[in-house]
Amino acid sequence: MSTRAVPFGDLAREYAAIRAEIDAALGAVLARGRFVLGEEGEAFEREFAAWLGIEHAVGCASGTEAIALALLALGVGAGDEVVLPANTCVPTATGIRMTGARPVPADVDRATLQLDPAAVRRVVGSRTKAIMPVHLYGAPADLAPLLELDVPIVEDCAQAHGTRYRGRRAGTFGILASFSFYPSKNLGAYGDAGAVTTADPRLAERLRMLRQYGQRTRDVHELEGMNSRLDEVQAAILRVKLRHLDAWNGRRREIAQTYARELQGVEVPQVTAGGESAHHLFPVLTDRRDQLMTHLSRRGVTTLVHYPVPIHLHPSYRHWGLGTGSFPVAETAARRVLSLPLFPQLTDEEVLRVAAAVREFHA
Repeated sequence: MSTRAVPFGDLAREYAAIRAEIDAALGAVLARGRFVLGEEGEAFEREFAAWLGIEHAVGCASGTEAIALALLALGVGAGDEVVLPANTCVPTATGIRMTGARPVPADVDRATLQLDPAAVRRVVGSRTKAIMPVHLYGAPADLAPLLELDVPIVEDCAQAHGTRYRGRRAGTFGILASFSFYPSKNLGAYGDAGAVTTADPRLAERLRMLRQYGQRTRDVHELEGMNSRLDEVQAAILRVKLRHLDAWNGRRREIAQTYARELQGVEVPQVTAGGESAHHLFPVLTDRRDQLMTHLSRRGVTTLVHYPVPIHLHPSYRHWGLGTGSFPVAETAARRVLSLPLFPQLTDEEVLRVAAAVREFHA
């Protein structure tokens, strides 16, 4: 058995597998000499929207700015509130703050670690302008009860490229949805990139204006916008990788199934009823998380924690006045969760090595 370390991710392996396609796509962009808001971006927007099964996708510069643009398109601003899960990554809150609105955390479901609709109902108020479920780990949030609350849903799909809920892809349920194409995502660029999706043509037009300084035509600024454009280089890369995404997600599913088979008895978050995970991550739960992490490191297995600190306990958000104990499920998960390596280019031998090391720890 190989003793080579098992990485958490390895984008060099991915590039090696599609190098000819990537190099050709980049060469075409360089030869044309247009690098912002050109034909590659327009083509990617069409192709990504078609892949999702929704009418419009609007590219932008990052997933965080996709969150901000989606909320700005809704008219969210200072004095408004947006509900989000307490156990998400900080960029979700950052995108909300970019609009001037206040993030309002809610606790998560004990079984799935996704946003708990009952907890959301308790914090929704007169200032709530949107609810932002995060499809964490690639698994879907429970959207049906959230849609019943008569508050606009803006999905955070940063980890949900291919996630399904009740037969449809994530990113097609909310009035808007944000996507990140950070390099480590299921569909990743080779730098920062993002997109917002919607079925509403008016919102799509507003998004295109907001990402380009608020202008519809050159030098006529109808809205107070921002600069957040998907460049042609990243769009060309994403177009190539989108063609492989279904196969890569299929490989992620195979790896997750192997882990599930080999790690029976190890606690993992459940997938929301009616949902199908895109397996962006494979988290396990243990009361001895740090010891397991150390054990796996000694066995040459790299792991990460998603996420070690709930939103409300970060120093930057202490002014909310929400101390330890405010969201007990999210806080407990933050102490117990550990993500195992999972990316399409992992070999079967590596997957079995990881599983064997986890079993060894629990023996």
